Amino acid sequence: SPTDPAAPESAAASPQERPEYVKLNTQFIVPIVEGGRVTAMVIMALSLETTPGSTEIIYATEPKLRNALLQVMFDHANVGGFRGSFTDGANLTLLRKALLEAAQTTVGPMILDVLIADIARQDS
Repeated sequence: SPTDPAAPESAAASPQERPEYVKLNTQFIVPIVEGGRVTAMVIMALSLETTPGSTEIIYATEPKLRNALLQVMFDHANVGGFRGSFTDGANLTLLRKALLEAAQTTVGPMILDVLIADIARQDS
């Protein structure tokens, strides 16, 4: 019976409980401006971890979501977040947290996490 303490617990979540992963279709390109000129570009690819059944909502709100996420990236760039060792764990943790807050504010609590699938900096 389900209340039997000796009954084995389910090791994996049921398919209804497993999060879904939604890849945002286009990369984000963030110019790095120093001294009034673009000195580099940061290119990022993001995926979102969402509650099951949220994919359609994500794609339906993608333009507004991309705008909010891009603003977070611009703000991160403007305070020097993409300078030096921009892939440092603490630095990326701050960026991910800000991206998650923006995504949840824009779309809702069905967004569980923002995953940085790819990040590169190209200096000019």
